[in-house]
Amino acid sequence: MSQLQNKTILITGASQGIGEQVAKAYAAAGATVVLVARHQKKLEKVYDEIAASGGPEPFAICFDLLTAEEAEFDRFAATIAEATGNKLDGIVHCASYFYALSPLDFQTVAEWVNQYRINTVAPMGLTRAFLPLLKESPDASVIFVGESHGEDPRAYWGGFGASKAALNYLCKVAADEWERFPNLRANVLVPGAVNSPQRMKTHPGEAHAERKNYEDIMPDFVWWSSEESKGRSGEIVYL
Repeated sequence: MSQLQNKTILITGASQGIGEQVAKAYAAAGATVVLVARHQKKLEKVYDEIAASGGPEPFAICFDLLTAEEAEFDRFAATIAEATGNKLDGIVHCASYFYALSPLDFQTVAEWVNQYRINTVAPMGLTRAFLPLLKESPDASVIFVGESHGEDPRAYWGGFGASKAALNYLCKVAADEWERFPNLRANVLVPGAVNSPQRMKTHPGEAHAERKNYEDIMPDFVWWSSEESKGRSGEIVYL
């Protein structure tokens, strides 16, 4: 599989869950992946597995999206640019912050702020910081990993659902602003019910058979980062 040959793609939340699987699938498809997460040991494990698979050697950098401000995002982008030789062909925003399903009167301001910081503000900050590099790419795809409650508000989803609704808005704004750049595109992919740690946390009573496996959705992620999806932008896609 070589759909992503010669591409360099940054993936957040790459130490576990969907982010880890996206990183491995992209490496298998020929991409040089830049792994970003907070947990050093988990990140090193993913790095070692990708390196041992025989694909392009990845990069792995610990970075705390929860506390980063403009200066940190800009320095981070400069570090990646130096490491990759000023090359970046895409970002997949997989990092996600979730507490627990609860009524609004049990949710705190701090929980809302932290969920917005990771789920909405960090994707904006990273995308803004890396935009000069993305503009230089002949074909750059930015993918935001969404959640169905971002479009379908329901009881108990509170801050998480609201932050994912804001993520959809961010994507639409980026896609609209980038219309004059035919090499740039932004889309939201909604994985749905997948056997991921977060899904098991939000739906503990759901049977394993009711959920998709990672391998069921990885071809879609690869396609939306490949040149085959060029011209598709501003979409919210349910996998």
